[in-house]
Amino acid sequence: MLYCRSSGNGINPPLGRAEARRRLKPAPRRAASGWVAAFLIGAFSLQAQLPPAERQLNVDSFEKVWTTVRDTHWEKNPGGLDWQAIHDEFQPKVANARSMEEARSAMREMLGRLRQTHFAILSSSVYDSVQGDVEGPGSPGIDLRVLNGQAIVTSLDPGSPAERAGVRAGWIIQSVNGKEISPVIKRLLADSSVSELTLTRAVLARLSGELGETISVTFLNGSNTPTVMQMDLVAPRGNPATFGNLPLQHIWYESKKIGRTGYIRFNVFLDVVRLMDSFGKSIAECRDCDGLIIDIRGNPGGLGVMAMGMAGYLIDKPGLRLGTMYMRDTSLNFVINPRQPSFSGPVAILIDGGSASTSEIFAGGLQDLKRARVFGTRSAAAALPSIIERLPNGDGFQYAVANYISEGGKTLEGAGVQPDVEVKLTREALLSGHDSVLDAALQWIRGQQIP
Repeated sequence: MLYCRSSGNGINPPLGRAEARRRLKPAPRRAASGWVAAFLIGAFSLQAQLPPAERQLNVDSFEKVWTTVRDTHWEKNPGGLDWQAIHDEFQPKVANARSMEEARSAMREMLGRLRQTHFAILSSSVYDSVQGDVEGPGSPGIDLRVLNGQAIVTSLDPGSPAERAGVRAGWIIQSVNGKEISPVIKRLLADSSVSELTLTRAVLARLSGELGETISVTFLNGSNTPTVMQMDLVAPRGNPATFGNLPLQHIWYESKKIGRTGYIRFNVFLDVVRLMDSFGKSIAECRDCDGLIIDIRGNPGGLGVMAMGMAGYLIDKPGLRLGTMYMRDTSLNFVINPRQPSFSGPVAILIDGGSASTSEIFAGGLQDLKRARVFGTRSAAAALPSIIERLPNGDGFQYAVANYISEGGKTLEGAGVQPDVEVKLTREALLSGHDSVLDAALQWIRGQQIP
């Protein structure tokens, strides 16, 4: 749209008769309309075209996306397509795009031809929201989930600054150091390619920082009253551990009995020796349990071999497997080797949108083998780590490098594990001290007992 601006005070001076007659005389319509049309077309062209530098960045981004899929996809012909023909079809669309959004849409359309999830273009604003605030080493000891568009505290680390300050499960996190959380959540929720796991970690990053720092957090407490609390940032719960090129992680493990039911929970499938030893001891101590609950909600995964090892404590028949991972040049069968002592009673596994990778392999495989009943909400649908990289034009590119099929023939990448019993966390239950997912699993286990 073209806007005209008047000069001065906007009031036209009076006209003389000759000047008035001249202005009232009709102008040659064809010539005038042609001149206006040419002007409008020229102006539109100038506005529609991206600067050459930006167009080149879009082309460079396209080439990076196309080449990455060509070189890393688990199928030599990604999605069964002629990938070179796809390049030749979409490269001109990106090169001639008149806006960033048009270039972005063309690349999204190209990835859509794969008909596979975890291949996405993230706008620069969404990418910055996800990656801009990198989680620091210091934490107040809060875990959370985004429920109904709000960041809700779900648990507190024992003895953490947050617990000592009096924070409670069910409280809403409104702002951190004066920065509102809701705009970040809304921006990420508006992009369908952002997973629940990514969303949760993006919000948690706002609560982290350097060790010894103090953050100011505004909560909406159980009475819906704004409450401001100052909390120190300390080392995360658990023992520091690393593996290969993975960053340092703090691994924690907890095991207890709820009545006669065993309960196991841990945050990452890493620190093989310590975690497997703890899991084996928990199984040995649960010989007389009426059932076992394994809580892997919020567990992003880790080493796949650990899923096979833990399943071995729950399966006494050799030769079974959790599923198969397919890569470009090889495949890997997740075969279960029975271990002793084993547990033969009812097993419930708790999952949510934060359960990813090895967590999905573990839960999905045992579900297919009819060895466990799964409770909660759909898992992250990221059975294999998806990578998010920044493109030359500032957008983000998410892609997966392998596929995983569970023993029951289910594709977990992009589909996730569907619980046998869908149960959602609610703020109301958390405020009353209840975990609705855990309660449902306990009720099922107790219903399995023969009177």
